[in-house]
Amino acid sequence: MDPGDWPGNLGAGLLPAPDGSCQGVFLRYDLFGGRGPAMVIGNLPEGSPARDVADGEVPFEVAQLLLALENGEEVTVVGAEDMPVMQGDNLLIVRRLKLSETRISCVQFDRSDKVLVTIAAWDRPITDDLYALLKPLPAELFQQG
Repeated sequence: MDPGDWPGNLGAGLLPAPDGSCQGVFLRYDLFGGRGPAMVIGNLPEGSPARDVADGEVPFEVAQLLLALENGEEVTVVGAEDMPVMQGDNLLIVRRLKLSETRISCVQFDRSDKVLVTIAAWDRPITDDLYALLKPLPAELFQQG
């Protein structure tokens, strides 16, 4: 993802593992100019503990978005729907999560290198044109340091 493609503020964080490997990368995008994030995008490799959530629990990225917004209400996953999306010449199967907090949009998809991408957005829909702005993070990023 190129920060120049996005207006507003873009920040990044890493989820380190005890062995020095990266258990995930998340991007926090603030379209509102310091009034709270509009979106959190997570990239979690296979085996990352942040991917392990119980049925009905929200993904890590939704929890981070709620935390950043200082929103303490309990939010749960109430349903999911798989949808095909074209990204260039590739077909992407996107899972749209339905949450108890309807102001949050959340989608997930697996990359070919088994990295789970989750996008959580506050008070705005996630449209198909967003996927064109996403550029894969290199696999080397998730290697032991």
